[in-house]
Amino acid sequence: MENKPSIISRMLLFAAALSLAASLFVPIWSIYLDAPQYPEGLCLRIWANKIAGDIDIINGLNHYIGMKRLHTADFIEFTVLPYIIVFFALLFATTAVFFRKRRLYIVFAAFVLFGIVAMADFWKWEYDYGHHLDPNAAIKVPGMAYQPPLIGFKQLLNFGAYSVPYIGGWLFVGAGLLLLIAVLKEASVLGQLRRNPKSAAAAVSILFILTSCSNNGPDPINLHKDACDFCKMSISDGRFMGEVTTRKGRVYKFDDMHCLLSYISGLGKEYIGNYYTGNFEKEHELIDATTAWYVVHESLRSPMGGNIAAFATKSAADAQAARYGTSAVDWKTLSTAVSSGSLHHGHEQ
Repeated sequence: MENKPSIISRMLLFAAALSLAASLFVPIWSIYLDAPQYPEGLCLRIWANKIAGDIDIINGLNHYIGMKRLHTADFIEFTVLPYIIVFFALLFATTAVFFRKRRLYIVFAAFVLFGIVAMADFWKWEYDYGHHLDPNAAIKVPGMAYQPPLIGFKQLLNFGAYSVPYIGGWLFVGAGLLLLIAVLKEASVLGQLRRNPKSAAAAVSILFILTSCSNNGPDPINLHKDACDFCKMSISDGRFMGEVTTRKGRVYKFDDMHCLLSYISGLGKEYIGNYYTGNFEKEHELIDATTAWYVVHESLRSPMGGNIAAFATKSAADAQAARYGTSAVDWKTLSTAVSSGSLHHGHEQ
């Protein structure tokens, strides 16, 4: 029984091998940088065998703050990593052909160990890159380090840095998941879950919780502490606040919906990830701005004179609009009116 062939596990191993092989032809990781002077952002693409992207611009910026210039030839990893990937791809394939459970477990453990070592090496490179600075740099900020995030978002001076797996990285993750499924199947864990619905439900619940925890929602706005990114005034009224998150993880906060709409008019739509607005019916709650309904009237007296109130439902917006003898509008109508200048507002930057 130990060496009985498993068609499904073999297919999973072959699929994992193909995933790893494919990662050689696409970037594995991306580090995005965005700042006011670069509204479209800068990007560093890390392949298995090279660094690419806006490398010349990034090197030019790094020179001023004393960071090392990035050159593919300076990293031994770009020489050995393609061979390691090919090795694991062949190892997965040969394990599928000459299948043994024990061999599968060893291969899976080796791949997980490789992943841990690779991420540790990546973190070490980022640490050295951000901390070992030229003391003769033109710009020096005492105590400041410029280590990019291992994964996620980090503010570095006026730059927002966002580090995330790219296609090749997700192929690596996919290969690991395929191996994990094969291991669970051969260890009869999947069969036990099928025979025990309660255990299966618990596993699904845990997966759902983990997925929910990683979901990116609005960043909380601290009233009377956070400042509006458009007019620079303190955000004081949660009923009229707004927020925009970019696809690269940057967060912009606003004290008035007119500030938000005016600010994003200078950004490309492909740059924006999500829009949020304060719920007028609740003092401090952000809701999806694209599905909200809006009432515009001078009697609302919002902080910067946009006089725009948002509601989670059309019925709530209609009820408020009826009090002022006006009509509720959706997100598209509101944003079009502001961009065309046909909506009255109380200030300009």
